[in-house]
Amino acid sequence: MTALFSSGNTGAASPLLEVLQAELQQRADQGLLRKRRVLQGMQGAHVVVDGERLLSFCSNDYLGLASHPALIAAMSQAAGAAGAGSGASHLVTGHQEAHEALEQYLRQFTGQPAVLLFTTGYMANLGIITALCNRDDVIFADKLNHASLNDGAVLSRATLKRYPHNDLASLERMLFQTNARRKLVVADAVFSMDGDLAPVPELLALCERYEAYLLLDDAHGFGVLGEDGRGILEYFGLSSPRIIYMATLGKAVGAAGAFVAGAEVLVEYLMQTARSYIYTTASPAPVAAAALAGVRQIAEDGRRRRHLHDLIHLFLSECRLQRWQRMESHTAIQPIIIGSNDEALRVSERLREQGILVPAIRPPTVPKGSARLRISLSAAHNEEDVRRLLRVLHMLELA
Repeated sequence: MTALFSSGNTGAASPLLEVLQAELQQRADQGLLRKRRVLQGMQGAHVVVDGERLLSFCSNDYLGLASHPALIAAMSQAAGAAGAGSGASHLVTGHQEAHEALEQYLRQFTGQPAVLLFTTGYMANLGIITALCNRDDVIFADKLNHASLNDGAVLSRATLKRYPHNDLASLERMLFQTNARRKLVVADAVFSMDGDLAPVPELLALCERYEAYLLLDDAHGFGVLGEDGRGILEYFGLSSPRIIYMATLGKAVGAAGAFVAGAEVLVEYLMQTARSYIYTTASPAPVAAAALAGVRQIAEDGRRRRHLHDLIHLFLSECRLQRWQRMESHTAIQPIIIGSNDEALRVSERLREQGILVPAIRPPTVPKGSARLRISLSAAHNEEDVRRLLRVLHMLELA
């Protein structure tokens, strides 16, 4: 078999590089190798990728705000006033007026007592969990949680117990059997590869019954769920001091970054102890300014959100698959289970040949044997975009 990778070593053989090369080759043989594409221009329903103009169902830009003129103008104006970089951590001199304005607006918009910005959702989850938990504690995690929640649990050195996806009975048995200093239940609010929701009211009820706390990662719900786009808590009409709420600003908001919201003492504690907050340079002020403009768009104009939900309804009502399986989801994430890695890659490539960009998602991102197409709907799409996708999917399934 011809090797796909070279160590680039022109001298003596390097055992480490040879092992890495062999592992990469194995990934390629298993259909698990990932490749980057180059986007030319802005995010949108129609994009130019690697020189091809394609109809894209790849982006988490659920409301089409990433290219909105208000966000671009806010970023540009902030760059002129505050510069391109923040130059320091938030606790030194990196916390600029744009960051403060964004935190205050998010506090008002979410109705939470306090808010703290993080550079990314991954860093937020690592910071929250490692600050709150240690060897004396137990973390209960849904098996389909995002990798950042799992990694935070491992880094905290707490005991990690994973319960089957959305299985409340299993979670309750684990909580009942655990006698720990601190119990933390962690779950995606909207599961990023399945598109379904966590049963948040029931999770909160269990936390109240067993003296646990609930960390919700609402990366894919904030801006989309709830009458006003406030996310999973508004969707279910919930509020509790037991909830630690995290959401990102790089998906529906259209910018970048993340925040944690909750009780004032919680946010102050995280600011003083979360290592991924303390020991990193603050994100540039122009990014915070763009995020603020994005959240304002969500708060002040619900048309994009309503249009997105109309497109979701259209997709659900007209998607009629016979061989592949559409997972039960009522969010902008619409997964179609193909099964094998190779077939998922082939279908994704056939879609591209038809001018449509849909990613093939494979293990370890999803369980083995459940390789899938992950379709992301956006308010930037129109009805004909969705119908075109469905026509091609139905054609390919029957081919």
